[in-house]
Amino acid sequence: MGKRSSRCASSRETEVKVETLRWANGQLEMVDQRILPAAFEYIAYDSASSVAEGIRSMVVRGAPAIGVAAAFGVALEALRLQGASETDFEKGMEAGLTVLAQSRPTAVNLFWGMERMRRVWAGMAGRDNRSIAQRLLTEAQEILAEDIRINRALGAHGAELLPDGARVLTHCNAGALATAGHGTALGVIRSAVEAGKRISVIADETRPFLQGARLTAWEMVQENIPVTLITDNMSGFMMSRGEVDAVVVGTDRVASNGDVANKIGTYMVAVLAQRHGIPFYVACPLSTIDRGIASGADIPIEERSADEVTGFRDCQWAAQGVMVRNPAFDVTPADLVTALITEKGVVHQPNRELIVNLFSD
Repeated sequence: MGKRSSRCASSRETEVKVETLRWANGQLEMVDQRILPAAFEYIAYDSASSVAEGIRSMVVRGAPAIGVAAAFGVALEALRLQGASETDFEKGMEAGLTVLAQSRPTAVNLFWGMERMRRVWAGMAGRDNRSIAQRLLTEAQEILAEDIRINRALGAHGAELLPDGARVLTHCNAGALATAGHGTALGVIRSAVEAGKRISVIADETRPFLQGARLTAWEMVQENIPVTLITDNMSGFMMSRGEVDAVVVGTDRVASNGDVANKIGTYMVAVLAQRHGIPFYVACPLSTIDRGIASGADIPIEERSADEVTGFRDCQWAAQGVMVRNPAFDVTPADLVTALITEKGVVHQPNRELIVNLFSD
């Protein structure tokens, strides 16, 4: 694990825009999202293996942020190995890429970021290690800046879908903390607010890791955007009472047919939204669309530790010895998705053909 690089601060001391990831003092620093909102602290990382552990342990989470972190992990490994022989440099880099690939299987941005860095590395064939390392660092920094630009574009497209006064339900956290900045689902909400619309948010707590309660609610409070926290099993009640106008979520991977993998519980929200005639929008950069898989059935679903279900931090509420399932994601079929919101525009009723068209020039 990396080293903690700044003092602990209360969330009320952090009312500036959050830098989820940043390059400082020759290292990658990432907000420790496991301790929010009780404390705000960065952890510093200096190698691929330490970044991989940060991803695995959910110091950083959210598909776009994971992709950026992975890119920096590759650059950090190159910097760490720049004094090695050519053979040792190549072996060390491959080992670093392997450990990064094993950190989170569902978020496709992880593999997208690594593959982009690998292409840059391949294009530097014959150059010295120091030049390769500096070029990889430059690319990682561009990936970070690009992610913010993409989220801004995505947010602008999505904001047009939300009417003034909309009450928007979101599940998990797809805000600035899940990206390099601005956010995907929360980026849509931020952009709508910036456009002068009165938007309020309903945040599912998002069991078992409580990303909605701890992170989404925290982000909205920091920016004075009205937010109401509910438990995951209250969504249907709120919809049945006419208290939800739209659902906007992020995603960790979209299949080529439009099926969407997102935090566990998203599928239930989508089914409820369809039952009540409420639009269900998925905000995602193109890097989250995996054209290499045919459908959501092919998306690997990460199973996480039983400890996340049986308790939280030092509080344990489940009986000792109980069997536990803890899939971290589920798949929402494309026919439940009203539209994908991307940096290239909105795709209504997504299907294979429409997704292919997104990638045409």
